[in-house]
Amino acid sequence: MSIDRGKDLAEGSSESLSGQPATPSRYESQKRRDWNTFGQYLNNQRPPVSLSQCTSNHVLEFLRYLDQFGKTKVHLQGCIFYGQPEPPAPCTCPLRQAWGSLDALIGRLRAAYEENGGTQETNPFASSAIRVYLREVKDCQAKARGIPYKKKKKAASTPGAAEHESSSMMRFS
Repeated sequence: MSIDRGKDLAEGSSESLSGQPATPSRYESQKRRDWNTFGQYLNNQRPPVSLSQCTSNHVLEFLRYLDQFGKTKVHLQGCIFYGQPEPPAPCTCPLRQAWGSLDALIGRLRAAYEENGGTQETNPFASSAIRVYLREVKDCQAKARGIPYKKKKKAASTPGAAEHESSSMMRFS
């Protein structure tokens, strides 16, 4: 095995020793699926929106659109179970996307945007409007369920995490 080949493998090359493409990690698969889903969402807009025209407003609309597929019960302020972590009975409050799911989704999309040719400066997933929205969702869900969020200390990141590209992914143009 050559030194370059060993370096590629250590850095997470997309090929195995046999020369066959390696199975992408769960994170890479999710990131590709999320990126393609977002691209499809933009294409379905009337008129369709290109990635170069995409703004944080499109991202916010996408996040709100995803709420209809959520599985987290978020009690409304008028609900008798508002603020109760474990309500004793069912209610008619809506299901939403959980804050943690949205936060992870934005992280994957932010990375995919830059991997597909977008710049860090123009990344709509990294805008302050998205951070504000996520903070509001987090606070709202915490209050609705009576669960205070405590800030966790950041863990040390692992150095050398290589990013992969896939030809099946939508490209920034």
